[in-house]
Amino acid sequence: MKRLALLGMIVLLAGGLFTAALPAPAPVLAEESTPEAPKRLTTLKINFERHEWWLVRWKDNEITCRFLVEHEGLPIADEIRVWCGATLYNEWLATKPCALSSPEQTLQSCPGLYLYHFTSYPASKEVKVELPLPSVWVSVTGCTPQPPGNRCESLPNLLLTGEEPLPNETIISIQGTLNGNPFICNGDACAIPLQPTGQGGVTVEFWADSSFGDASPKFSALVRVIPQGDFMSPEGGSSDKPLYYVDVLSSQWRGGALASCSDIWGSFPPIGGPAPWLTTPQDPQELYSAVSLYYLAGMLIANGEVDASECRDGGLSTPLTASECGVRAAYEQVVAWQNRFDEEIWNVAQDTGVPAQLLKNIFSRESQFWPGIYQNYKEAGLGQLTEKGADTILLWNPSFFEQFCPLVLHQSRCDLGFGNIKEEERALLRGALVGKVNAACADCPAGIDLSQAHFSIRVFAEGMIGNCQQVGRVLNNLTGRTAGSVASYEDLWRFTLVNYNAGPGCLATAVRKALSLGQPLTWQNVSAQLEPACQSAIKYVNDISDKLSGVQPTPTSWVYPGQPPPQATVVTLPPGVTPGRQPTLPPGATPLPGATPVPGASPQPGYPPPQPTAGDGYPYPVQPTPTFYNPYP
Repeated sequence: MKRLALLGMIVLLAGGLFTAALPAPAPVLAEESTPEAPKRLTTLKINFERHEWWLVRWKDNEITCRFLVEHEGLPIADEIRVWCGATLYNEWLATKPCALSSPEQTLQSCPGLYLYHFTSYPASKEVKVELPLPSVWVSVTGCTPQPPGNRCESLPNLLLTGEEPLPNETIISIQGTLNGNPFICNGDACAIPLQPTGQGGVTVEFWADSSFGDASPKFSALVRVIPQGDFMSPEGGSSDKPLYYVDVLSSQWRGGALASCSDIWGSFPPIGGPAPWLTTPQDPQELYSAVSLYYLAGMLIANGEVDASECRDGGLSTPLTASECGVRAAYEQVVAWQNRFDEEIWNVAQDTGVPAQLLKNIFSRESQFWPGIYQNYKEAGLGQLTEKGADTILLWNPSFFEQFCPLVLHQSRCDLGFGNIKEEERALLRGALVGKVNAACADCPAGIDLSQAHFSIRVFAEGMIGNCQQVGRVLNNLTGRTAGSVASYEDLWRFTLVNYNAGPGCLATAVRKALSLGQPLTWQNVSAQLEPACQSAIKYVNDISDKLSGVQPTPTSWVYPGQPPPQATVVTLPPGVTPGRQPTLPPGATPLPGATPVPGASPQPGYPPPQPTAGDGYPYPVQPTPTFYNPYP
């Protein structure tokens, strides 16, 4: 039996210092089977340093286990368990640091096992490396779609652009099928003239061939081109200008902001564009609102941002909300605060596709734009994220999980996926995410870390995408069809809000009941089947999607536990103060002095209508010169 001379410094390596060691992975969750993607592999020779570690018993210096690792630093828990077995691993994990209580006591009297780094030496190995595959991106040319509804004055071309990530390799051709008809273009760009398609659109499948000798994965797009007006009348003689509504649904879309979750659901927005609450304006200033928010006013007063000393009640009717006098005193700051996040909301909407107006309406309804945390209810941030909500984001938005997980856990654990790690690790991630969106900061002005609040907006947008994914799966599981084929685009967003507010169990039960009655999956039918415990979601959805949403928001239930919330107060501005934009007020409310109606304004209360100018539209990147293929001989 080999022996080892004991060194005092080894005491620091005792197993008890590794109490945060990671547990073994749970069984993999079953998922829908998908075709295996093509792989591009190459073999590389890697030089590295190999480290030999021993697991040694204190009592007699017995080397109970020898093992090798190929990284710097201490071995991780999984490596010790795999090399040494569960029995020795558990014994080492339970070992406490060896502490000598008297000069007579020896290290041999300490129980358990300790780690010892024996040696390091150079080594090499051949590894197979997966290289990035070529890809194909989709946009349109011949038209710059204009809002609302992606309008074109001429029929555009669908542009497919190949991308080869490897140096010294090129895309040699792009090919595929349009509505079942094959096409092929030489080079790395292919422009396909489009024709009117009908309401359901047509399917385009496409891929790129590389000089490397392989091809990209096969991609698909759903394309809809709808003419508007009588200019296509067979009788002719119409004075209508040509007008087409053009929509493309594809994971490969690169032609500007896409109506978020459309591709997830396979659902086109309504022709002409969705309802105002599901839009992203052309300019962040068009998200402007000027609403008297009693909870926000109360928070600004309580945190010293507003001087309400002239109010006999100090401006507060409760520790959480402002009185009528407090609302008047805080109005100017309330308007400024509720619009300070508009630019970041707009930027996030451009990046993620989640409608900017939807995000602002949710923040107004959930928190009245106060991004702190209400400790008793464990809801945090502008969208009042709970741990259950965090669970949805991490499970149903894998790309977000891949970015966030390594900030908390070792990459080897993150690689398993959220559904396959231990519950204690999932709980750690949930708690970390809720903490990340909590912008409360005792040492910050107003008690809020604004940089944290701005960061949290993207988290909530990613959360909505996760909820879209979950809604799509719920409907697919219950109907066997894609979500877009059984419900409208706007109703799918309403279902997503139910999922976000009340949970997938409420939604699934209501959908199942509607299906059992043979009813179409409309919001009216599904909401009527919500169980009593879930019916508060109806008002939640209506508050966000009704035409007055964002103008007269209501607080979350925890602001006023057990009692109805007061109505928003309409106040009179101080003399000489004129708002930059004037909201439409609720019925019966008195307009503020100096308000000027906007001629021709569309009915979007509280939010001024878009004012497009010549040349406005979705930004399109500079495109290569394409090869034209005419699929319509």
